[in-house]
Amino acid sequence: MTTTPTGTVTRIDGQLHLLHERRFRARPEDVWRALTEQERLERWIGTWEGDPAEGHVTFRMTAEGDDVAAERIDIRTCDAPRRFEADFGSPAGVWRIGFTLSAEEGGTRLRFTQGLRDADEASSSGPGWEYYLDRAVQVVDHDDTDFAPWSDYEPMADHFVAATLRAEG
Repeated sequence: MTTTPTGTVTRIDGQLHLLHERRFRARPEDVWRALTEQERLERWIGTWEGDPAEGHVTFRMTAEGDDVAAERIDIRTCDAPRRFEADFGSPAGVWRIGFTLSAEEGGTRLRFTQGLRDADEASSSGPGWEYYLDRAVQVVDHDDTDFAPWSDYEPMADHFVAATLRAEG
């Protein structure tokens, strides 16, 4: 069975962005820790090294396997437990991610964005963030790491390409 995509592509300040939302039963402070603390982050996506107070860290996506290279992350905004924004460096260039957390009755709403260059980038990043954000919810709300396989998310690529083409409109 294939997971249904929930993310979309929208324009923010004139630029294309992936937009994903998730709801957590946990409080914003708990979700923040799962998204930023080394030990908790590692359970669903990866690890970081360095001193965030210096404005950057090195991040490695351990969920991608043991041979994934570390990338520099430049922290642009860190307003715990509400807002985070950072630039990831990669061979393809720099891309910006950000998230906001807001308390809602019964938990927390996460609004996650990533700036996009084109539909090709959306075809891989869109399903990728669906996968990782679902993993985050599973860890935070259920203390469970028996994740659905990546193959359940790969078919979402077409959804994100179509969403990008509509947003480019």
